[in-house]
Amino acid sequence: MRKCSKIIVGRIQGKAVGGGVGLVAATDYAIASKSASLRLSELALGLGPFVVGPPIERKIGEESFSNMSLDCEWRTAEWGKQHGFYTEVYETIEELDKHINNFIKILSERSPDALTNLKKIFWEGTEHWDVLLEQRAENSGRLVLSDYTRNFIKDFMKKKS
Repeated sequence: MRKCSKIIVGRIQGKAVGGGVGLVAATDYAIASKSASLRLSELALGLGPFVVGPPIERKIGEESFSNMSLDCEWRTAEWGKQHGFYTEVYETIEELDKHINNFIKILSERSPDALTNLKKIFWEGTEHWDVLLEQRAENSGRLVLSDYTRNFIKDFMKKKS
């Protein structure tokens, strides 16, 4: 998403967990419904939000990212707006759709060259992420094989049965 030359507009209407929170953070402009809650639950699994961390931290800052990572609690759409995940939060899906359709229409009338250059500015300083994300994925891979995580998943699956 960071390498795409086009502006990515997110329409968020439900719960986003882990990687979904990373996708929300990687959008260039996100609009949400009041049901668009967020949660980083990786630590509860014995992992950490290593791969999704960089875009989330970039979007909301180190302190908010740290808090989300450590407490694994749900955050409301209003919290998401206050912390920079969402530009606007709408009460209904109809209001959300009306706003996003209007915004996209306006955006499509803007200079493509200006938008492409703006996108580059949005993502300045992330050039090292290819290496960083690979290192963090390796870390996640090691942790997912740990006894803690394997036991957590096994216990979770028993509870679902």
